[in-house]
Amino acid sequence: MMHLLTSPEAWAALLTLTSLEIVLGIDNVIFISVIVSRIPEKQANRARQIGLGLALVFRIVLLSALVWLIGLTEPVFTVKGNAFSWRDIILVGGGLFLIAKATHEIHGEVEADEAGGEGASGGNAFFWAIAQIIVIDMVFSLDSIITAIGMAQDIEIMIAAVVIACLIMYISSGPVARFVAEHPTTKMLALAFLVLIGVALVADGFQFHIPRGYIYFAIAFSAAVEFFNVLAKRNRKKAGR
Repeated sequence: MMHLLTSPEAWAALLTLTSLEIVLGIDNVIFISVIVSRIPEKQANRARQIGLGLALVFRIVLLSALVWLIGLTEPVFTVKGNAFSWRDIILVGGGLFLIAKATHEIHGEVEADEAGGEGASGGNAFFWAIAQIIVIDMVFSLDSIITAIGMAQDIEIMIAAVVIACLIMYISSGPVARFVAEHPTTKMLALAFLVLIGVALVADGFQFHIPRGYIYFAIAFSAAVEFFNVLAKRNRKKAGR
């Protein structure tokens, strides 16, 4: 352990892997922000804390099961010459879940359905939100940890990178969730991002990799445009007064 603290290579690996984990965590933060926007603020804070806490637990547990996790990339069946592993199956399932959830939420927004079609309220809505966060945490954790295994050799570095990334996700999730809740157009944009991310996960499951740089550039560009729209609207309101 001590030799890692004095190794420039270890620090470089930690910095690189932490940055990558933060980028991969953007998807998780967007999903949690959309989900908690449907429940009361007090419950939303608890749901966000539980969701991000579970994200950290899932990642550390998966890191502790390295041999089993690496085995998830081994083919389990073949369809028309295309081999599918458990990782592929989980990515396809998670991607379809994201697409279905985001489409359902978009429909609720378009139809002005205040309940969002959840069919639950109070405690039921809270636990339903937690259940959805758990499902998507598992999907994103799997992809994140497999990436970590491919980039670093020491499990201490992997765990440190995951913990730092989850702390940054926790700090940023509050402001992101409040911003999404306060600006309906931003929520619609976030839901569109979830559809895009879901499509990318399904494509990965079918061994068709879409470079994440393209997706994150589209997200950053759209978010910047929406930010200026919100700023312009706020300035127009001030001028009107």
